[in-house]
Amino acid sequence: MEAMHFVGILSPYPSQNPDFFNWNKVKVRYCDGASLAGNVESEDQSGLKLYFRGQRIWEAIIDQLLSEGLVKAKQAFLTGCSAGGLATFIHCDNFRSRLPKDTMVKCLADAGFFLDEKDISGKETIRSFFNEVVHLQGVTKSLPNDCVTAMKPPQCFFPHELIKRINTPLFILNPAYDFWQIQHILVPPESDPGGHWRRCRLNIRYCNSNQIEILQDFRKSLLDSLSKFQRHSKGGIFINSCFVHCQTMSNITWHSSASPRISNKTIAEAVGDWYFERRQVKEIDCPYPCNPTCFNMEFI
Repeated sequence: MEAMHFVGILSPYPSQNPDFFNWNKVKVRYCDGASLAGNVESEDQSGLKLYFRGQRIWEAIIDQLLSEGLVKAKQAFLTGCSAGGLATFIHCDNFRSRLPKDTMVKCLADAGFFLDEKDISGKETIRSFFNEVVHLQGVTKSLPNDCVTAMKPPQCFFPHELIKRINTPLFILNPAYDFWQIQHILVPPESDPGGHWRRCRLNIRYCNSNQIEILQDFRKSLLDSLSKFQRHSKGGIFINSCFVHCQTMSNITWHSSASPRISNKTIAEAVGDWYFERRQVKEIDCPYPCNPTCFNMEFI
């Protein structure tokens, strides 16, 4: 198996990871396609059996870690980015429940706040995709019961519903112009047959004024979805105005001289301040292009 170097929030060097460099760390490989929440054995029309075991994998990993010494931890931190960020929303309270009551347990979801928004052609692309995942993999059993009894289960796969039901202290880290969401939720290729968004969706510097206005509306949808969470005294938020995706798993974006900053704090500094309760962290950046510290991805 190829060795994986620990960087960003997993880095063992204090210069790169000032608050968590000397922690015991475990990286869980993402392998199931449903944020470690699937649990079904199904059969297609040809009789082929399909097994989705993400939920069981999650439970087996936690069982193993507890037996290896996690049960003795005084502090624990569940984090994940992208689909792993969604997994953090889904499993945060379960992680808390598996550890002793006197353990300080918190969670951080990085770039996992997927928005239930229509694409530029008016289609519900991401809602349709989540619907397929939830039904194919039997995810309903892993979602909050009070949610799936009140609405269609795929809606409960979206973080704006999950965060209403999470009791464990939670930090939400997200770029306001998440390139993955722009490329797959707002402007999936099939929504732009004429290619008018081709350059913009690959490099925010190439967006025209009309496209920037649509991106600002997308940012507003994110902030509106987080408006109630912002008032939670135990919650933390860092929403920067960068064209990027995951930010905890890179030394550049997590903590370096080139890191994006809000209020002159890197993401690592903000997360550390929140985790160790040195201050409240509710950082909402000004709209693009106001932040010169942003690390923006450029695909063209």
